[in-house]
Amino acid sequence: MYIHQVAAYLPAHIVTNEHFTRLNGLSHKWIIERTGIQERRKAGPDENTNTMALEATRRVLAQAPLFPQQHIDLIVGATYTPHDTIYTVAHAVQRDLDVADIPVVSVSSACSSLLNAIEIVEGYFAMGKATRALVVVSEHNTAYNNEDDTVAGHLWGDGAAALLISKERLAPTDLRMVDLITAGAGNMGKADTAVTLKPVERGIVMPHGKDVFIHACQYMARVTRNILERNQLAVTDLNWLIPHQANLRITRNVLENLGLPDDRAVSNIEYLGNTGCAGAAIALADHLDQIKVGERIVITVFGGGYSYGAMLLER
Repeated sequence: MYIHQVAAYLPAHIVTNEHFTRLNGLSHKWIIERTGIQERRKAGPDENTNTMALEATRRVLAQAPLFPQQHIDLIVGATYTPHDTIYTVAHAVQRDLDVADIPVVSVSSACSSLLNAIEIVEGYFAMGKATRALVVVSEHNTAYNNEDDTVAGHLWGDGAAALLISKERLAPTDLRMVDLITAGAGNMGKADTAVTLKPVERGIVMPHGKDVFIHACQYMARVTRNILERNQLAVTDLNWLIPHQANLRITRNVLENLGLPDDRAVSNIEYLGNTGCAGAAIALADHLDQIKVGERIVITVFGGGYSYGAMLLER
């Protein structure tokens, strides 16, 4: 199957590190050293997970004349910061597109949800139940975030992305999905408590950031190697790595583990913060035009609850 087009939407409002210096004394230098984040985006009063998803969808369709919206026969939405848990982000997109009587699915597996959503598409395609899918990933982290939390309150940003995926190639520039791996590691470490979001009780909290860091570094490097090896490729055959945008130190650790130079990684956390399951898709959208014919890309992700995965793409 093929990724035909990708587009992103980011709120206009920028929150710099100085905001957190004024709020709780965290210095710009300290935040940079710990996370790499310089600024992040925050949704406006009239924006939410669904509205950002709609805007990303409109943008991706505007860039894809070969993929008219009336041909979409599957919508998969992904988020862990829903605006509504019943009228989900996928339902909101379907209503906006006015495409009736097609499968509409929403999935939540923390920051790895992008690849789980694409894997759902893979399954529908394999069963002959769809041929052209829209995947939408959107996170409204600031709706749940506690900015006064000096452990993780400065990490989060908002944003969305949309991907058009077809069973058959539509254009020479399409990215072929060579392979996809997802898995859970909920039995490992402090997976049950390291990152939690209990809307009734509180927002996003990360009491065990070190445990998250260690497992994210290990699993993203390991699954990247796994997907390359099972496709008879070496790490040196990889042109680009798009990791989950959680922490610049995690990205650098994964690169070092794999033996890849820094310039092989696509990163946006410096200016967007952690945008959850949308982060890697936003990075792909921003980097799409720079991928040359014959180049290989791995997207590797790790999320709270300790879910992880990797996807190998080739142009």
